[in-house]
Amino acid sequence: MATGETEISSAAEDEERPSEGAAKPREKRGVPSGLWMRCADCGETIFGKDVQRQMNVCPVCGHHMYLSAQDRIKYVLDEGTFEEWDGNLQAADPLEFADSKTYADRLVAERKRTGLRDAVLTGTGMIRARRVAFGVTDSAFIMGSMGAVVGERLTRLIERATEQRLPLIIISGSGGGARMHEGILSLMQMAKVSAALARFDNAKGLFISVLTNPTMGGVAASFASLGDLVFAEPKALIGFAGPRTIKATIRVELPEGFQTSEFLLQHGYIDRIVKRADLKTEIARAIDYCGK
Repeated sequence: MATGETEISSAAEDEERPSEGAAKPREKRGVPSGLWMRCADCGETIFGKDVQRQMNVCPVCGHHMYLSAQDRIKYVLDEGTFEEWDGNLQAADPLEFADSKTYADRLVAERKRTGLRDAVLTGTGMIRARRVAFGVTDSAFIMGSMGAVVGERLTRLIERATEQRLPLIIISGSGGGARMHEGILSLMQMAKVSAALARFDNAKGLFISVLTNPTMGGVAASFASLGDLVFAEPKALIGFAGPRTIKATIRVELPEGFQTSEFLLQHGYIDRIVKRADLKTEIARAIDYCGK
């Protein structure tokens, strides 16, 4: 480097170097992950803790976001009252199924990611001091698809509700239908759970089904639609096939709001739309009203 260039470089470094005793310049810090988020419905940027305080509901537009099975238990059941049933059941791999990865590896990865053994939690707990049999599916675990473990746990839940004469509450958040990785063993769960519900109905039991976004496929076509009372969260997507699939198949323009909670309430498929913050009270009120 030429001497002149060295002198210029040294002078520039002297200007940038803080004088002795001066405060060091603060390093720029990025925004912590998860502090702010964007609502998928209204597009507003919202403070993450505000969303959490409102049970994952947008404080601007009221959009009901995803809520895990563990959090639904926390918000619907009285604190500390949940007792899990059949939590040791784990899916087998009878077909030795593989797509981009083996089914066995996928199950391990899903359990690690979600903290669930499968796509449903079942057990008993209290709702405003009323004991109930309680189940909740979670779309985070292979889209909440209905495999043998989901069907078996729900069937056992219903049978215990029948034996113990408990009100039955199932919250559905399943967009995956029957789990293709288990073939016909998955499809038969629809009939098995529905048959258990028929026996529960014959015993004069009360079944309250709560539909959340999304409730689709085999879940919507079986137990989720068989409640004595069917509640749904606002703007939840509910149906068998999705609206894009139906539109592409029948080549007909679908009505506005097709397969949303509001559309289904208007056409008599559900009984009431209930906001997440009101669900616990509404279930307790329904149990009392039905004398259960």
